[in-house]
Amino acid sequence: MAINDSTVTPLRPKRPCPECGRPSARDTYPFCSTRCKDIDLNRWLKGVYVIPGDDGEAEEELPANTPDKSQGDAGN
Repeated sequence: MAINDSTVTPLRPKRPCPECGRPSARDTYPFCSTRCKDIDLNRWLKGVYVIPGDDGEAEEELPANTPDKSQGDAGN
């Protein structure tokens, strides 16, 4: 029994490549080729794409040699 290709639904919808706009390939989804995939990876590694984050933890800590202001001036 043969399966008609028109009745088979693809696992992923066809989308354009985010780099060049050509149709994506199954092997390199969502990109159309390994070239476009590598271009995107290179941009991530160079820091072109940056996900903003909170560095508040480093600012909250006091250095070891800084006196704690909450105890008041006990020495004066």
